[in-house]
Amino acid sequence: MKKISQNIFRIISLSFILGIVVSCSDKEVISKEPVDYVNPYIGNISHLLVPAYPTIHLPNSMLRVYPEREDYTGNKIKGLPVIVTSHRGNSAFSISPFAGDKQLSSVIPLEYDNEVIKPYFYRVFLNEDNIDVEYVPSYQSAIYKFQFSEGAPSFVINSKNGILKANGNSVSGYQQIGDFPTKVYLYLETNIDPERIDPFDDKTEDSSCLVMRFTENSRQIHIRYGISFISEEQAKKNLYREVKNASFDEVKEQGRAIWNETLSKIKVEGNCEDAKAVFYTSLYRTYERMICISEDGMYYSSFDDKVHGDNGIPFYTDDWIWDTYRATHPLRVIIEPEKEVQMINSFVRMAEQMDNFWMPTFPEITGDSRRMNSNHGVATVIDAYVKGLKGFNLELVYDACKRGITEKTLIPWSGDKAGVLDDFYKKNGYFPALRDGEIESVANVNNFEKRQPVAVTLGTVYDEWCLSQIAKHIGKKDDYSHFLKRSLNYHKLFNPDTKFFHPKDMNGSYIEPFDYRYSGGQGARDYYGENNGWVYRWDVPHNIADLVNLMGGDALFVEELEKMYDTPLGKSKFEFYAQLPDHTGNVGQFSMANEPSLHIPYLYNYAGQPWRTQKRIRNLLDLWFRNDLMGVPGDEDGGGMTAFVVFSQLGFYPVTPGLPMYVIGSPTFEKASIKLGEGKTFDIICSNYSPENKYIQSAKLNGVDWNKSWFTHEDLIKGGKLEFVMGNRPNKQWASDKASIPPSFEMNGD
Repeated sequence: MKKISQNIFRIISLSFILGIVVSCSDKEVISKEPVDYVNPYIGNISHLLVPAYPTIHLPNSMLRVYPEREDYTGNKIKGLPVIVTSHRGNSAFSISPFAGDKQLSSVIPLEYDNEVIKPYFYRVFLNEDNIDVEYVPSYQSAIYKFQFSEGAPSFVINSKNGILKANGNSVSGYQQIGDFPTKVYLYLETNIDPERIDPFDDKTEDSSCLVMRFTENSRQIHIRYGISFISEEQAKKNLYREVKNASFDEVKEQGRAIWNETLSKIKVEGNCEDAKAVFYTSLYRTYERMICISEDGMYYSSFDDKVHGDNGIPFYTDDWIWDTYRATHPLRVIIEPEKEVQMINSFVRMAEQMDNFWMPTFPEITGDSRRMNSNHGVATVIDAYVKGLKGFNLELVYDACKRGITEKTLIPWSGDKAGVLDDFYKKNGYFPALRDGEIESVANVNNFEKRQPVAVTLGTVYDEWCLSQIAKHIGKKDDYSHFLKRSLNYHKLFNPDTKFFHPKDMNGSYIEPFDYRYSGGQGARDYYGENNGWVYRWDVPHNIADLVNLMGGDALFVEELEKMYDTPLGKSKFEFYAQLPDHTGNVGQFSMANEPSLHIPYLYNYAGQPWRTQKRIRNLLDLWFRNDLMGVPGDEDGGGMTAFVVFSQLGFYPVTPGLPMYVIGSPTFEKASIKLGEGKTFDIICSNYSPENKYIQSAKLNGVDWNKSWFTHEDLIKGGKLEFVMGNRPNKQWASDKASIPPSFEMNGD
């Protein structure tokens, strides 16, 4: 017996050693598919603000769930989830299983253990009543499987803010979402008839909360449910269409297959398993939004509170465009072009359904919340169009974008019509700031969000550049010239003495005294927005070449970039982050944790020093994006940040959405292959590969020597091969001359 035990110990030890070897080798003992690398727990503990939630869903599906707790450290979950109605923070309905008799609440805090989360599957053990729970989702329906070991099984079904009713083995009803007219409807059935269903408050047959009770010999219970934004009847149809006659395992395997097919649009090879986990988890997160809410060819629109036919084009919503226009939409243009076209068409429908024909900015399940600043829907349109996507009416979209930028106020977090501050902007080319202590006199300026005048100016001149590019393509020459000229108005706020974008008052005077780290109050919103002046210093994505000139040329531009990374917080961490809680993931004054920073590491390329981009990108990925619970540095925002990771690990990035080109960084895999349809692929191949070899020594594009730090979308989309020779020391000559830098402002043939 002792000898057997020793042999088992040796086998276990050998397996552990092999496991360590496997983690850094492609010669895996067990072959992994892309979905096996997804770790939904990455980032579940936030560095400061909102964690990345471990969401269970199919790609871009209406039905999304995650265990409701503050973050991974939460001691109990707040019932079992039914549907998330926003990509983070809001949900509808809950199911709380229990055994025997106990003091009830409408949502029972559940003590849990042995949790397993995959994109297509959830499992948890509920300690108090010894209940095993498993869950699998489809697009608009799902199955819960409960295994009770003792006591009479029961469930509390809670609508939180609505009405539920029982009929035999089914429960149906709705929940209103907050104070909005939008409702989400539920229809569920159990595989075993309950002994009885009681209203939680014992007062009426219809209740916001019901208790389903089963006989003690009912050990395994399945709950199948459908959800809808149209009606209870439609929720039932969704259930019956998707999972009524499917087994739990069939739905599970179908979900796994769907995720594998989706994630396999990009295949990566290399000997770092953690890098693959970060990559495929990041790619999975980009599919959390937007969500398709078409149901049997119809959809409910919160933008006019009506049900519409989708005319064969699925309707999508839930998109925080301020976060996603930079990288999420450009990624989708490459790997999901049909969906991207459908989403742009959805934006137009939203504009048509709202009181004013304005492009949305923050479309959610409950309507356009008009959060943040600027109107970057226009960037998603021009980026898609110049990269070959043509399945939408460009003139109609242009009208919606132009109206949204010129008729709606530019005041952050406002959907009001343009007013006095907008008139000032149109006349003077910048959004005016208040001096310290000056009382706000414009009524629709949010007390907390303030004017954000530099962020608004820089965001809007980029939007106007995007408008100019659309105008050019539809033959509106006057509009093209007008908005192209206006897109240079960032000059109005550039302080030549400090070389920062500096707020001005209505008299045209710079606000003084001024500190680019701390001035601006909470979140620097008096002048910027969530980030300080160091981050917004680089926020001219449409004309980096001009920004280089404003800084004094290549050498001074690089010097100022380096100075940003060298400049310390200047305060204790608790003081700095108390004022700038979004400005995390710091390297000096650079913030990896917020979207306005995403393009900054790539800017060295524009000054002829791409080796610095290669160094910086790799260091930032290693520092802040890891295969662990704190592996996301800030608010992930449903793909807004992780699309940056996908691009950066592949080795390139869309610095300027609206120009059909990509800036080269530092590829992290030995080989990456992007499926483009029609049998075409674009391959990125690294010779002399190892995780430590971050520097590009030389490159070839389709067999031809490539000495540029960028390439075109056409190069990518027609398929081909980008080959790099890598090393652990920089080749400072590669792509360093003026002819090698990425284009700015306009491109030939775009």
